[in-house]
Amino acid sequence: MSILVYTENWDGKFKNLSFELVSYAHAIAKEINSTVTAVSLGKVTDDELLKLGKYGATKVLNVDDERFNSIDNRATAKAISSAAKSENSSIVIFANNNVGKAIAPRTAIKLDAGLVSGVTSLPLSMNPFVVKKKVFTSKAIANVQINSDTKVITLAQNSYDIIDVGQSATIETFDPGIDDADFSTSVIETNKVSGKVLLSDAEIVVSGGRGMKSGDNWGGLEELADLLGAGLACSRPVSDEGWRSHSEHVGQTGVMIAPNLYFAFGISGAIQHLGGVSSSKVIVAVNKDPEAPIFEAADYGIVGDVNVVIPKFIEAVKAL
Repeated sequence: MSILVYTENWDGKFKNLSFELVSYAHAIAKEINSTVTAVSLGKVTDDELLKLGKYGATKVLNVDDERFNSIDNRATAKAISSAAKSENSSIVIFANNNVGKAIAPRTAIKLDAGLVSGVTSLPLSMNPFVVKKKVFTSKAIANVQINSDTKVITLAQNSYDIIDVGQSATIETFDPGIDDADFSTSVIETNKVSGKVLLSDAEIVVSGGRGMKSGDNWGGLEELADLLGAGLACSRPVSDEGWRSHSEHVGQTGVMIAPNLYFAFGISGAIQHLGGVSSSKVIVAVNKDPEAPIFEAADYGIVGDVNVVIPKFIEAVKAL
């Protein structure tokens, strides 16, 4: 009986998100004396697949099928549930990103499994199986018990350290028995943004709020983001005012992000904003109001005028 992890790839490459899932699964496997099987869909080289072994996967099921190079929720859920049944997996783990949140419920139905999304730590107990998650826009914690034989969970990003355990994995070709009728989505054309770090992929995000006073004052943030190789974001009032594009709006009603480092310049910290960035590993806030709610969520806070602080940040980064 193994733990199954869906390791999503991006253009044939794995990101830290997938390695985090495998590390998390490996920690659970040690507790229950089990093993970790990763399932990969689409064209991925053996060298890339073997990387999953470093973080605790003992086996990688490789579905080498170009039809999976584009995500189709129905076909993907069917393939993963087929792998789970083949491996007799009692726990199936997904990332709590857009793909995971779409596929995990479908997979749970196929496996007659209980589902908990947005898990933030290792299980509190294995029998009964209890996991922890944030609720009420991260204002509270819920401990949720899954009573079904098979459990499906999605792991919130940055909830577990990526740990190189020095292990190796075997690669097995797997046929999930998917035919063309299972694919309900066809990709006609793909247009990718170039020269810009996507917020969903960014490990560092630099964000500005209404405290920036005007869209004309974004030059400093753009320079800082460029120096850090960071994604550039904003709060909802900024996009509503037309200072920045709505595609840069992060928060509960915008793009949900979980970078390693999040800079909030001139953002007060409304609950809707914090709901979309609370999974960030480290939050640095700059605001002239010492009572701003953002400081309650921040790991580091600077009380000051953003137009004074930002140039100093730029100087410091350049010095490094």
